Amino acid sequence: MAKHDPRAGETQSSGNGDSSEGGGERIAKVIARAGVCSRRDAEKLIAAGRVTLDGEKVVQPGTRVGVSHVVAVDGKPLAEPERARLWRYHKATGLVTTHRDPEGRPTVFANLPASMPRVVSVGRLDVNSEGLLLLTNDGTLARRLELPAAGWTRKYRVRLFGKVSQADLDRLAEGITIDGVKYEPVIADLERVKGIYSWAAVSLKEGKNREVKRLMEHLGLRVARLIRVQFGPFHLGQLEPGHVEEIPARLWREQLGFAAGTKKRKENAEMA
Repeated sequence: MAKHDPRAGETQSSGNGDSSEGGGERIAKVIARAGVCSRRDAEKLIAAGRVTLDGEKVVQPGTRVGVSHVVAVDGKPLAEPERARLWRYHKATGLVTTHRDPEGRPTVFANLPASMPRVVSVGRLDVNSEGLLLLTNDGTLARRLELPAAGWTRKYRVRLFGKVSQADLDRLAEGITIDGVKYEPVIADLERVKGIYSWAAVSLKEGKNREVKRLMEHLGLRVARLIRVQFGPFHLGQLEPGHVEEIPARLWREQLGFAAGTKKRKENAEMA
């Protein structure tokens, strides 16, 4: 077990504190990073009295933990957190992007290979949507990838039902407000039309809940099929439905600027 680093600041060891001051991480986050469950479920474990910190029962999910402390769930100490990893997954229709569905529908996570660690999705796809879904074992990485500030474009191929022209789709390029919800500019290009059906390529950066479907409904169209083909620099490519493929750490770290930051820190250290 690693020792506490005094530079991290004071931490709570009683298991009963809920202060945001001091160093360390909230115990619910520590449990989630160890791959036991989500942070929300970790809070439920704490409420059920199943979590201890240095042998004492934890009663507050905000309790902060230092690296020298021993956290256990049901008497079993947490394993060391695994390094951050990222995967491409081709989601098929009919799967929900949750770990448990109250309606009993099949989930993305229940269909993953048993050899994979516990992962979370980067954003979601509706049950009837398909295509590229990024998965990671690191919640912090997932949130960083999802942030609009990252400026990453999501690209979709959309099959539409209803009469539509390029001029109709161009109305989305200025941004639009629907039922009080403001949607940022969306680029939609009509690819081909066959009768009442058509295909369009749609690019957006925000990714609000059901954004593409709501925008198309606003234009009087129905989305018959929605396929995400790209998320930032990552492409669906030829990945088959239901298949998953790990993205090399070097590639996604470069895209997020981790490699550049590491190089800069090394250069500064050499100059010091």
